[in-house]
Order: sequence, then C-alpha cells, then structure tokens
Amino acid sequence: MKALQIAATGMLAQQLNVEVISHNIANMRTTGYKRQRAEFQDLLYQDIKRVGSTSSENGTIVPAGIQIGMGVKTAGTYRIMTQGDLAGTEKPLDIAIRGDGFFQVQLPDGQTAYTRAGAFQMDANGAIVTQDGYLIEPNITIPANAASITINAQGEVQVRLANATNPTTVGTLQLARFVNNAGLNAIGDSLFLETPASGTATTGNPGTDGMGTLLQKFLEGSNVNAVGEISDLIAAQRAYEMNAKVISAADEMMQATSNMR
Repeated sequence: MKALQIAATGMLAQQLNVEVISHNIANMRTTGYKRQRAEFQDLLYQDIKRVGSTSSENGTIVPAGIQIGMGVKTAGTYRIMTQGDLAGTEKPLDIAIRGDGFFQVQLPDGQTAYTRAGAFQMDANGAIVTQDGYLIEPNITIPANAASITINAQGEVQVRLANATNPTTVGTLQLARFVNNAGLNAIGDSLFLETPASGTATTGNPGTDGMGTLLQKFLEGSNVNAVGEISDLIAAQRAYEMNAKVISAADEMMQATSNMR
C-alpha cells in the first residue's frame, strides 16, 4: 500500500517545517537575523493510465488519465531578507543599515563574510571589529585619544580628538550588495558567504548605487514575526497529525485485509 510511504514523506516534510519555524523563533532577538521559510514540491507520479494516450484503434484520446502521486519533498529553505525593526542604543559603534546592503567582515582565513549585525566593538589597537574580533572591511582604526565618534548616513567615520576644535575623518564604512541576497550561504554568527547563486558582491559607499544608509546608535533586529511563526507552527503540527492519521488508516485497512478468510 503506497499510502504508508506517501504519508511518511508528508510527516518528514512537516518535521523539517517545524524545525525551520523553531529556528526562527529561537532567533527572534538575534541582531540582524533573517527568517527562513520551508518550501515543498510534489514527488514523481506513477502513470496508471497516461493522459493523452490513445484508447482505441480509432485514435480516441484519454482526456484525464490516472496518476498516483508519490508524496512530497523539500524544495528549499528560503531566507526572507526583509528589513528588521530598528532599536535605539547608546553605543556609538552600534550601526544599523536602512535598506539594502551588508557590512563586510574579514575572516581569519582571509575570506570576506557579510553581515547585517552592526554591533561593533574596538580591539586593543582601536580597530573596529565584530563581537568575535573580526576586522571590518575596509579597516578603520579609532585613535586612542578620540573623545567622541560620529558616523553619518553615508558611512563617514569622524572622531573628535582631545583639545581639537574640528572633527577628523578616519575612514568610511562601505557596504556590499548582491543580485540575489537569498542565495547567500549562512555560516552562523550572523555571517554570510558569497555563492554562485548570490552573484558577485558589489561594494560602495552607503547611500550610493542602491546601497542603504547607516544609522548610528541603532541596531537592526530580526525580521521574525512572532504571531506569523506561531500560526505556521500550528498549521505544520496539524498537517503532521493528518499524515499520521493516514498511516493509522492504512494500517487498519491492511489489518482488515489480513484478517479476511
């Protein structure tokens, strides 16, 4: 009986769906997190009577045919790259991106990663780094005698040195954007890597060539909608239960058949 295998694929699909939803809910408070959505496709079909085939010597055509589907498969877990809510902070190196773009991060192995999480710090040398100590590209160093730090919407970083009247520009933060943001590969720690699906990174100053602008002393929260995720979770749970009932019904039918004399 194919119903057992078909319903089993449905249960596995909804199990993965629940895992994706639980990951979204777990990251509701993660800075710069972008939620995922599971997408599914139907599996191959078995043709009992092929549609469009001839049904007589006179050339009559079968109008509908008989096809039995073999269940469901996971097509992908797509990342939704919409803007998250912005929350104000008191830290001068907390930076949010309004619009398209990613901060560039230099990994220890030399690769460039990309992130929307702008909770930056300074290392022992005054360089701007991520919370894991990775350098931001292009590298910007804050002088030890800087009394204040100002970052404008276009990414220009200015410091006011002790006993100085005018601010000094120490660098400009740049952003990177992609043709297909959803094609980036998430590696954890709120970081993404470029892939053939995302396309090559285009870099530039904030506010130019489609790049978003920056907002100092703000952080971008996750784009997870709690009500939507709970609704999706309930729907996934009910779908799982219905597939389980199909397996129970198929088992009862097989038991009734085996009891026949």
